[in-house]
Order: sequence, then structure tokens, then C-alpha cells
Amino acid sequence: MIIPVLTLIIMLIVGAVVLGFIAVSAMFLIWWERKVSAHIQTRYGPMRVGWHGALQSVADVIKLLLKENITPSGVDRLSWWLAPFFAVVPVVMVFVCIPFGNIFGIELIARDLNIGILYIMALTSICVLGIFMAGWGSNNKYSLLGGMRSAAQIVSYEIPLVLAMVTAVMFAGSLSMQKIVEAQKGLWFVFQPNMAIAFAIFIIAGTAEVNRTPFDIPEAESELVAGFHTEYSGMKFAMFFLGEYTNMFVISALAATLFLGGWSGPFLPPVIWFLIKTYGLVTFMMWIRWTLPRVRVDQLMGFAWKVLTPVSFANLIVAGWILMK
Repeated sequence: MIIPVLTLIIMLIVGAVVLGFIAVSAMFLIWWERKVSAHIQTRYGPMRVGWHGALQSVADVIKLLLKENITPSGVDRLSWWLAPFFAVVPVVMVFVCIPFGNIFGIELIARDLNIGILYIMALTSICVLGIFMAGWGSNNKYSLLGGMRSAAQIVSYEIPLVLAMVTAVMFAGSLSMQKIVEAQKGLWFVFQPNMAIAFAIFIIAGTAEVNRTPFDIPEAESELVAGFHTEYSGMKFAMFFLGEYTNMFVISALAATLFLGGWSGPFLPPVIWFLIKTYGLVTFMMWIRWTLPRVRVDQLMGFAWKVLTPVSFANLIVAGWILMK
């Protein structure tokens, strides 16, 4: 009985550390996006609560904790209540096999699964259920339209996203996230021409997967009020917010791991390299959000099926041809 109990204690500690990191990271990213958008628009952003508004996100969390959770009349209670959990829990589970590097000789990865990429693909596919359930169960036509748009968008952009990931797996020769990083110690994949194309496809499709501008069609406040989460308040709304920013971190972490060498790099500790690359990509996604306008629904779907998917298949064929030489 000693070994199972010890294993359970270790799992609980690791889980608590991961949840703590996700909460702090989400609060930091919310503050960081406010500052990034402010500087892009030549203004200051939050300045009054803490140094440069550093505690503004903490104040927001306290406010959301104290807000009343209102259940609108006519909602499908089961779908409406479960939707926020489906939006957050699968994203949190992805952290099991994300390699953060090591510190003091300790590997910062919960479990190096030998099918890590397949595990991640399966979990990221579930997130759309949370958005769809929120739209379907809200008894609101705008929420329903947002949920339907999200389902169509994520199903469409998941194909080029997965094909880009498969291209990296082919070059690494493994589904393990750690081994994919180790395969890039000599040269990061992004420096190879066809892998640079796969990286660009991954970033574009990943931006669509997390519903960020110019692909924020499921929210589209100018058309759908707030889209799928219109009828949510308090902590349920906060869970959707947490899911969005955590998902953005996960997509950036996957891009850094698959194409930018993950935690590998000179001089600095591996975990620092990983965080620099990941948060650098997150900042790039924020930059895109506050620079480009939202595309129309037909442009969104057409770009996925007529441009990204054919280019992804062609790039995959080229990758196979290179590896067969």
C-alpha cells in the first residue's frame, strides 16, 4: 500500500502545481494583453492597481468570485452547467505531457507519454464541445449562432493543425514530446523550409482554434453580442475566460515544442528558454489580434478548405519525399 499512496500524493502535488501555474499564467496574460493592446493603440492600459496595473487581474478575479451566478430561464440546465467545465478541463489535461525543460536536474513534465501528440490531439478536439454546449443550452439565438460557428470553425481548422503536427512528428520520428525536443538539439525544425511552412500553418490554424481575432467568429461582439457566453456571469464566465487564455498558452507551447526546439537553447536554463519562446508566441498572437480586422464567416471557411488544407497536404507530401531520399 505504501507505493500507491506515495504515487497518489505525488500526483496531487503535481496537479496542484499545474493548476497554480495555470491560474497565475492566465492572470498574467490578461494583464499582458491589456498592456500590449494599450501600447499598440498609444495609451497606457491599467496603471492604478499595483505597479503598472499588475494587480488588476487579481482585482478582476475577486470581482468575478463575488458576482452572482445567474441562471437564465429556459436554459437546458445540464448542457448550460457543464459547458464551462468542457471548455477548461481538457485544456488543463494537456499540461500532463508538455515538457517545460528541467531545473536542478528535475524534469518538469508530469508524464512523458510515448503517444503524447495523439493524447494532445484527442484533448484539444474536446474543447469545441464546451463552446457548442454553451450555445446550445443558453436558449439564446445569438449564443446558438456562436456555438454553431465555433463547431464549424474548429472542425475546419483542426485538419491543417493536425497535419502540421504530423509533419513535425515525421521529422522527429516519435510521438513523445520530449523526443521531439531532443530531435531539434542540432537544428530547430522551423529553420527547414517545409517545416517553416508547417509552423506558419500551425500558428494560423491555432489562432483559429482558440477563437482569436481575426478568427473570433464565435464571439463576434458586433454581430452576436458576445456569442456563446452571452448568458454566463460570475465564475462560469470566468471559466470560459480562463479556458481561452490557457488554450492560447497551450497552442503557443505546442508550437514552441514542435518547431522552435522547446526548452533547448544556450546559456539560459531550459525552463527559461521554454517560457521565453511560449510567451513570445502568445505576444505575437496578441499583436495579431489588435492589428487585423475580423474576417467574414465565408472567408473564414474558404481560407481553411481552399488554402490551408491543400497547402498542408502538399507540405506533408514534400516532407515524406524529403525523408524518403
